[in-house]
Amino acid sequence: MPSLTDEPIAHMHLCILENDDLDPPLVQQHDRVAAMFERLFAQAGYQGRIDFFSARHGQYPDSFEAYDAVLLTGSRADAFSDEPWVVTLRERVTRLLQDQHKLLGVCFGHQLIAHCLGAPVQRAPRGWRLGRQAYDWLGAPEHLGLAPGQAARMALLASHQDQVLALPLGATLLATQPECPVAAFALGDQVFCIQPHPEFTPDVSAFLLQKRRALIGEPLYEQSMGSLSQPHDGLALARFMIRFVQYGLSA
Repeated sequence: MPSLTDEPIAHMHLCILENDDLDPPLVQQHDRVAAMFERLFAQAGYQGRIDFFSARHGQYPDSFEAYDAVLLTGSRADAFSDEPWVVTLRERVTRLLQDQHKLLGVCFGHQLIAHCLGAPVQRAPRGWRLGRQAYDWLGAPEHLGLAPGQAARMALLASHQDQVLALPLGATLLATQPECPVAAFALGDQVFCIQPHPEFTPDVSAFLLQKRRALIGEPLYEQSMGSLSQPHDGLALARFMIRFVQYGLSA
């Protein structure tokens, strides 16, 4: 896959559909959900435009035609729920898929796009997946900046109790682990979705773990908190996402 410097990317134009609001303690440092992606993509070399819309609050662009890709963020909501805003978002995403718009999905976004593609999305059979999680990367090692032929492993920060239970029809599995078999997939050069959060920082994960401490229990809390001291591959994954928008999966 070409590198970020092979051709200018300043003319790219991304749309981020925010599907959640940050809790007040996180707002001061991170502002809003979309700003975490904006920061990460800037670190990855992206120089183009990004527009934000809060799908959770019913905000959408008048048209998606101007955008090179639309990114759906995570959310505390269920992708399969009957909440009116989630139903509306699924309707919008179904039309985007039909119209061949390029889509990126993260966590809830990953699940909602898969749901719109007909894949089953439910509570994870093995419960919450939290903290730093390691996955086998089944795509080309070069996607993550690794040498050709090198065994590809990827670690990212996760926070989910739902997951995609089967690969959408025609999709390619790109990342997996035993507890989350469909951790990332692509549908041709149109769709890339990933269950964990490349945009998360350890402080965001730590806040969410503390918030759910009583719910998840002390052993899982301690294990997940302890994992946050190890590095993760959010930046490498962000570089891949930008290249996917530019070139697709097979370039």
